[in-house]
Amino acid sequence: MAQAIDALRHGWPIKVGDAPVLLPVESAYASTAQSTHMLISAARAETLKLTNQRPAADGHSPVLLRAAEPLDVPHALAIADPALDSVNPLKGPFLAEPLAWLTGAKVALELARIAGVLPAFLVDPDPAGEPVMLKSVDLAAWADPQQLAIATRARLPVAAEEAAEIVIFRSPGDMREHVALVLGERSLDRVPLVRLHSECLTGDIFGSLKCDCGPQLDHALAAMAEEGRQGGWGVLLYLRQEGRGIGLVNKLRAYRLQDEGVDTLEANRRLGLPAEARDFPLAARMLDLLGVGAVRLMTNNPEKVAALEAAGVEVTQRVPHQLPANPHNARYLDTKRDKAGHLLL
Repeated sequence: MAQAIDALRHGWPIKVGDAPVLLPVESAYASTAQSTHMLISAARAETLKLTNQRPAADGHSPVLLRAAEPLDVPHALAIADPALDSVNPLKGPFLAEPLAWLTGAKVALELARIAGVLPAFLVDPDPAGEPVMLKSVDLAAWADPQQLAIATRARLPVAAEEAAEIVIFRSPGDMREHVALVLGERSLDRVPLVRLHSECLTGDIFGSLKCDCGPQLDHALAAMAEEGRQGGWGVLLYLRQEGRGIGLVNKLRAYRLQDEGVDTLEANRRLGLPAEARDFPLAARMLDLLGVGAVRLMTNNPEKVAALEAAGVEVTQRVPHQLPANPHNARYLDTKRDKAGHLLL
């Protein structure tokens, strides 16, 4: 898995089980490969108006395109990247062909998401190159939350609370380190206030007004510090899942599409990516490693509550975590409420 993710970042081919060799379109810009076939996601196929060529029950499966003429990497990228739609409005003709290696195709698109590249591949390209080989089951084994372990921990006084401890978690084959910040003195008699906060470089570090991540982070730390002053404690889980799991580059691509008028969920779909790809069972594993079996969860997202409870964590209370909107994120918050089911006023 680690080799396959690295290969996709470098623009090298992979082969998943019985699937043909697949070359990642975005990162293979130096390749001279060509192919008449291309693998894209269902969401991108919908944007390209190809959904009428598939059975209705197959609406979420990857799509195998056949072009009339061989596609090189630049032409394939114009098909994959919605940012290029305005300068390449005419695409095709294409035929959506039956996909005999569906499991391998799904794994390949998920690998692209993990690697942070566009989910699009040239299929069995010529020249193919020597692929990195993996099995479909390798993905599930790599993503198993039980692989996560505590790497180290240390005292970390922070502005919100001087009596804080930082705990670092990591898994074999995954370069991301997830973090827990424990504020206040642990008490078996008090259920901790807990926040699952997914990494947001633009909001947490640069103070972006396009989302509510930075204010939510600050407010959570302040609330946990207050818990400590009242004899309680808090745990902030900082999950390295930028852009709801699609990565920083693709998140910024989605921002560009939002500037053209689409909402945050539709922007992800136009990129061929899921609207929600975060791994909340990972947070449950972190809590288990910390010895936390019950939480008061700061969230407006019912999916977080359901995911923790499904993983065996008792959520004794959902603590609302809504902050005032601004002119730049009002539509974003409305989309979270109206389309993603967040409990916002």
